[in-house]
This record gives sequence, structure tokens and C-alpha cells, in this order.
Amino acid sequence: MNKKALSLISVMFIFVLLLAACGGSGEQTSSEDTGDSENTSEEQGSNEEAATETTVLKLAENQPEDYPTTIGAKEFARLVEEKTDGRYEIEVYAGGQLGEETQVIEQVQLGSIDLTRVNAVPLTEFNEDLGVLSMPYLFEDEETKWEKLNGEVGQELLGTFDGSNLKGLAFYDSGTRSFYNTERPLESPEDMEGLGIRVQNSDLAIDIVEALGGSAEPMEYGEVYSALQTGVIEGGENNFPSYYTSNHYEVAPYFTVNGYQGVPEVLLSSQKLWDSLSDEDKQAFQEAAMESVPVQREAWAELTEEARTAVEEAGSELLELDDVSEWRDAVDPVYEKYGDQYSEWIEKLTE
Repeated sequence: MNKKALSLISVMFIFVLLLAACGGSGEQTSSEDTGDSENTSEEQGSNEEAATETTVLKLAENQPEDYPTTIGAKEFARLVEEKTDGRYEIEVYAGGQLGEETQVIEQVQLGSIDLTRVNAVPLTEFNEDLGVLSMPYLFEDEETKWEKLNGEVGQELLGTFDGSNLKGLAFYDSGTRSFYNTERPLESPEDMEGLGIRVQNSDLAIDIVEALGGSAEPMEYGEVYSALQTGVIEGGENNFPSYYTSNHYEVAPYFTVNGYQGVPEVLLSSQKLWDSLSDEDKQAFQEAAMESVPVQREAWAELTEEARTAVEEAGSELLELDDVSEWRDAVDPVYEKYGDQYSEWIEKLTE
């Protein structure tokens, strides 16, 4: 091979090397640029997703969709979502979809249900201190009652769930319970004499009626209408909405408005959920719970007035007692029996 040919081959070889070097450099830059762009995009997407990720919680409610406690629970849910910028969403399962009260309480303890609203009476099985709220004529009036329950003492009482895997958030209104019967208006405790009054199956409920002069008859709620109708019992006790929706007004037209008992409802969180919240979110949940109380109480007041009007129009005779001091005095034996057990809370709630 002559020198000219060798020179030409050398030039071509160098040219190929240069092209390869340039091509390789371009691919690497392109690859690195693309990779950085993809990584940055993924990181931004991940950050945005983390910032807007929503935790969905379950709240169990055994009353219908339009019932005051459900209305309160839905307001609580709305406020939580608002105060946490959508990071928490609460789905309210009304109508007992997630079970009856006692079952639900146990599920909330386990953390399989996040939140619930239940009456304070079944909660005494898990928190004995709440039993004080079943004491008769505990509060001077409704205004005093809600000042206490929404205030420092109420928060302290809600704090007694410690160790039960439950966290109390707020009290809801369940009205006041009064007596109704088939025989006569009850102007004083003496008028209770000789009347068989249906009560819940609890020692306290029995003792209250006995102290007032009646004969306490523990009975399942679903049996009361028939028992009143057939004369097995002469009376019962409850709030206006229950008196109306149970149709007891049809067979027991004498309703004495003496508000002898006013056990509230309780909005609860599982301890598992509560412990998972940041301090900021705990404050948001607590504020939402307390801010939902006026909405729930307004709904309760409206329902009570509707029920009261309905039973009056149906012919029930309502006796409004302006002075219940005689009735308060009559239940002194109840305070003598249970006073030591609840003395600390009775003092705090009535001072």
C-alpha cells in the first residue's frame, strides 16, 4: 500500500473517532438532561400529592340522616375538613349502618371505627364518672347546664376517658326527660303514687321513680306502647321527640314537663386516631367538635318544638311546672345513696 493510501486511511480513522466522540457526548448530555427533568417532575408530583393527600375517617351514628345528632356530626365533619385544609375527611354513617351503640363503642376502642356519637348512659360501662350526668335535677336550668358542659368542668369530665382507648370531644344535646301517663296530670310527687312507670333497666332509674312515689317497671322500649294501651303500666318518661315518634302520646295523653333528667350525648374519637394526630390537627378536631355543638343544639330545639306542637294538636294535655323544688326535695334519697360516688363531680357541676 502506497503512502498516499495510508495517509487517506489515517485521516478517515481520525474523522470517525471524532464523530464517535461528539455523538457520545451529545447522548450523555441529552440523557442527563432528560433524567434530571423526569426526576424533578416526579419529586414535584410526590410533594404535591403528599401536601394534598386526604385521610378518610369513619364516624358511626345510629340516628337517621335528619336527626339532630347526625346534623351535628355532619357539621363536625365539615369543620374538620375545613380546618385541616382537606387533609382529613370524615364520612358520617347514619342510621346504625356500622352497628348499635355498644358494638360501635367497642369498635372505636379497637380503632376499627374512628369516631362516633353515643348517649352518655351506655358509656358509663366504660367510664363510671359519666354516671353523674344521670342524676335527677342535677342542674338548676338548661343555661347553667350548657355553661358547665361547654366549659372547663365539661372538658375535665370528657378527660376522664383516659385509659379506655376513647377520647371525649364534646357533649351534644339530648333534651330533658319528663313523665307522662294515662291517668292524670302530675302536679306534685304525690300524684305519682300508684302509677307504674316504665324505666330503663338501671338501679339509678328505678331509685329515682321510687323516690318520687311511683312504681318503677323496667321494660324494653319497644314494649311500652302495648303496655300503656293494655294497662300493664300507667306511664313512662322521655323527651318530647321520643314521646311523639313512639306514638306514646296516643295512649298516655298526660305529659308533665318537669325535666327531671337531661343526660347528654357524647362525641367520641378513638384513642388510636387521636394519638396519630399532630398537635395542630388535635386542636382543629377539638375546635370543630365544640363549634358543631350550637348547630346540633339548634337542630334539637327545632325538633323538640315540632314534636311538642304535634302532640298538643293531637290532644295531649301538657302541664308545665314552673317550680320543681318539691320534686328536687323528693329525690334526696337518691343523692344520699349515690352522692359519695359522684360527690366530686356533683360539686363541680353545681357550684
